Amino acid sequence: MKCDFCAEKATVFLTQLVDNEIKKMSLCEACAEERGVSDPTGFSLADALLGGGKIPEDGTISGASPEAEGATCETCGFTFSKFQQVGRLGCSDCYQVFRPEVTQRLKGMHKGVLHLGRVPAGLVEVHQRQQKLDTLRGRLDEAVRSENYEEAAGLRDEISKVEEEMIEL
Repeated sequence: MKCDFCAEKATVFLTQLVDNEIKKMSLCEACAEERGVSDPTGFSLADALLGGGKIPEDGTISGASPEAEGATCETCGFTFSKFQQVGRLGCSDCYQVFRPEVTQRLKGMHKGVLHLGRVPAGLVEVHQRQQKLDTLRGRLDEAVRSENYEEAAGLRDEISKVEEEMIEL
């Protein structure tokens, strides 16, 4: 099979559903490299290829907030442009550095930004109690920080009660 852009032998094949029609594209190595299809985000670049557009030199697909454009993770040195090219983050700290952009992308892909997966039937109650404990401990820390010691004492007692109930399970 020949490349759709030149007469060379095609080695890269893209298939995508566009407007309920299957669109196929065959590319040689050189044309695939020129259009950025050789990197891991190649399939997300298919829209630009099938639409006839050329991918920008920096590999970016969509615009980002100005703050994200200049952001760099201090832990691993990952930049926002690298995130756009690769489609994944460099380390766990990147999630905080690129939080606004990651959150925006998650909202576009999912119903929310928190993963609320399934919990095995026997662990539902344990999971709920653990969440309650986490909430109570957060409130306790806030009460101590604001020097509201009466509320802190009540929260401490409530935490102890929940912890005892968890031991009984």
